[in-house]
Amino acid sequence: MSDTSDSAVRTYIEAHRTAFLDDLADWLRIPSVSAQPDHDADVRRSADWLAAKLKETGFLSTEILHTDGAPAVFAEWLSDDPSAPTVLVYGHHDVQPAAVEDGWHTDPFEPVLKDGRLYARGAADDKGQVFFHTLGVRAHLAVTGRTTPAVNLKLLIEGEEESGSPHFRDLVEAHADRLAADVVIVSDTGMWSETTPTVCTGMRGLAECEITFQGPDQDIHSGSFGGAVPNPATAAARLVAALHDDDERITIPGFYDGIAELTEAERELFSELPFDEAEWLRTAKSRAPHGEKGLTTLERIWARPTAEVNGIGGGYQGPGGKTIIPSSAMVKLSFRLVAGQDPARIEKLVTDWVATRVPAGIGHEITFSAGTRPCLTPLDHPALQSVVRAMGRAFGSKIRFTREGGSGPAADLQDVLGAPVLFLGISVPSDGWHAPNEKVEIDLLLKGVETTAHLWGDLGGC
Repeated sequence: MSDTSDSAVRTYIEAHRTAFLDDLADWLRIPSVSAQPDHDADVRRSADWLAAKLKETGFLSTEILHTDGAPAVFAEWLSDDPSAPTVLVYGHHDVQPAAVEDGWHTDPFEPVLKDGRLYARGAADDKGQVFFHTLGVRAHLAVTGRTTPAVNLKLLIEGEEESGSPHFRDLVEAHADRLAADVVIVSDTGMWSETTPTVCTGMRGLAECEITFQGPDQDIHSGSFGGAVPNPATAAARLVAALHDDDERITIPGFYDGIAELTEAERELFSELPFDEAEWLRTAKSRAPHGEKGLTTLERIWARPTAEVNGIGGGYQGPGGKTIIPSSAMVKLSFRLVAGQDPARIEKLVTDWVATRVPAGIGHEITFSAGTRPCLTPLDHPALQSVVRAMGRAFGSKIRFTREGGSGPAADLQDVLGAPVLFLGISVPSDGWHAPNEKVEIDLLLKGVETTAHLWGDLGGC
């Protein structure tokens, strides 16, 4: 599209701004807290509200997809172009718990518009970022004169993301044929800052386990038996101490096999970001950077796997001393994974490694939670370039690249559907996801609208 059509997109969005924000506020008033059973009816009401609004927007097919937990919303608007690519947009309509006594300045479920910001639970995470797609597709149609989008547009908006998406993979597998797409767009992420627009290109995966160590059948006297029988708490401590070498590399044999190493070009792109390590440490409430040697902080948290001790315990924890050899101990570990690593393989490697570290006379059991696969989109992928061009037109500036250090259900879409996952989000760190006084910047929210208005035409080749 030309500069003239860019201006037309902005004019259309501005003309519909008030109605768009009013509708979003109505949705934000629904306390769709998936983690609290008292709000089960509200989560269902949120799904119903969205399905009705998507139908009103123009989606020809909208449906509530039921799970063993909270419902998801599926919507579809097919292009009249038989060669059009298919795009699936992912987001979620459930939100984190919130109450005034948590530190909110106002009722978290009564949206407040102030100083160019919309305050409410879910404003940024994720209702605002889901909802900008409704006005974006309408702007796309209005400016291009089309009656259908330039892509086959599908939306899957789940209702359990804030509860760990326990039924999401089953949902995707059950409806894989209907969800089939050439590209997946995840609108549940953010940008570097208000002045540095960015596109996320990947998220790390996750494997978690708990290891229990069993020694004597009961706590026993350390004077009578200490130094003569194995201590499960000592075994736990030695296992943890052996996780990393002096360069902070993970010592589990085979752990790094096959991982996607950072290229020099990717390192240069990371270095372009205005990263202030001292400020980052203040945010982390920590005193010094730490981790695998030879890497920057951003490289460590975005592009390298980790092994972290989430909890360790055993024996007497009360005041004063109690001279015992404890009967049991435990360790909780988590492993963030990068492209090229598979959670199932990591589970086997960890299981085998633990078995070699446990001394005779100590029983152990290791239990893993459901794993999450990593996802990464190559920088030269054509669909990623479409996102970058569309976002560049909306923001009028160079778009840089980030990754996410955390993990999410997007990898299930990549794994089951076999489609590349791209990230399109406009939230910024100051929006306060999961915190009191969550907000979204209205100007950035409308930039998200503008981006999608350009994106469907770019992906559709028109």
